[in-house]
Amino acid sequence: MGFNKQTLLKECSRLLHPYYWINIILCSTFVFLKMVPPFCQVLFGPSKDACELDMRENEILFFLLIIIMVKSRKSGATHTAAAYLASGFIYAKIANVILFFRLDPRMGLVYTFFFLLQAMLLPEPTYKGPENLVYFRANGLEDELKRDPRITWIITFYAAWSPGCINFAPIYSKLSADYGLPNFKFGKIDVGRYPEVAVKYHVNTSPLTRQLPSIIMFQDGKETGRVPAILSGQVQKFTFREEEIVNTFDLNSLYAELKKDKRFKEAPKAEATPVETKKDK
Repeated sequence: MGFNKQTLLKECSRLLHPYYWINIILCSTFVFLKMVPPFCQVLFGPSKDACELDMRENEILFFLLIIIMVKSRKSGATHTAAAYLASGFIYAKIANVILFFRLDPRMGLVYTFFFLLQAMLLPEPTYKGPENLVYFRANGLEDELKRDPRITWIITFYAAWSPGCINFAPIYSKLSADYGLPNFKFGKIDVGRYPEVAVKYHVNTSPLTRQLPSIIMFQDGKETGRVPAILSGQVQKFTFREEEIVNTFDLNSLYAELKKDKRFKEAPKAEATPVETKKDK
């Protein structure tokens, strides 16, 4: 599914954050200084070729483009436009460091200083609002599903080393805060740490897996849906964006339906402090 209007506006507003335009400036610094007079003439000399990229510089920039395209393709299932940019920024800045050091180590050191300064003072913006998550260990999930099958669970199976899981984490935290109810709960379990759980729920955790993260919905203690889906042994491509999760699991309708259940009394939601519940079973 494509972006709807509300999602597009949200994404555009996010890109206005200083993190993105400062990084765009840093990533384009070398090309700008090397090709735009009078900067190129002042920094690299008055010669005729001073304002042109040489063959090695073109090769480095072309190699950078290939790396970004390959990395974006591998992680595209979890990336928004902002995440695509953030993923490319690091490679582009490293290429700038190499290009500056190749011409003049002093310029390389200056650029590296600004590179590190931006990383420390202006990190990538992420969701920092409240969350309503249960973190499971080993057999904790199975025990909880058996304890009260009336509760609907949405569980994310993740690995701490997976870039896709890291990118999805703030989205999932926001969903848990928006939709969590006493009878509609969100949980996480690290299948990199508990591989036996990955085997039990058929989640592949190999380095080349396309199943991290995996989200499974449990109703009446049984699995009723998952993404990415597995059809005829093939893992289906899925885009882990907020609106895709909401639509796939029909969270709005499910939330409205479960909220009517008078057997469960909704606890007041935290407004500013993250809510974190842990299961140590």
